[in-house]
Amino acid sequence: MSNLTNPTLQEIYESDEYLWLEETIKLLKQHQLEDLDLKNLIEELQDLGKRDFNQVKSLLRQIMVHLLLLKYWPEEYERNSRHWKSEVTAFRADLSDRLTTTLKNKLNQQLAEIYQTALRIVLQKTGLSKETIPEQCPYSFPQLLDENWYPDD
Repeated sequence: MSNLTNPTLQEIYESDEYLWLEETIKLLKQHQLEDLDLKNLIEELQDLGKRDFNQVKSLLRQIMVHLLLLKYWPEEYERNSRHWKSEVTAFRADLSDRLTTTLKNKLNQQLAEIYQTALRIVLQKTGLSKETIPEQCPYSFPQLLDENWYPDD
């Protein structure tokens, strides 16, 4: 199938993305660049970048949520603190595995936005008042990534 024309490869994309991916990889390996479905290849690469960023953003948000629970939900601390810390450990490890310099810079730039979502989640989960938890992120980016750092340690 390596002699596919662009329209045929485009048709495959519409009906079977996995086959399209296999065929695209074959064409790339064989340096048959003229046969590539560039429109969909560009779209897939853009989606891959978005997926990667959304994954690391979600992990950072989960770290924030659990650090906020540890610090600001004393009623549940005794019963849940070990679980929350283990979650932070797991999220940090997963984040560390996925971070690149570019993703790290992008996360750092969006820290305030990510924190606002984490704050809304914690307020909804705990029923705490808005005045209980800082409106601005109380954690530095290095603290959030530091596998040994926890609030009040």
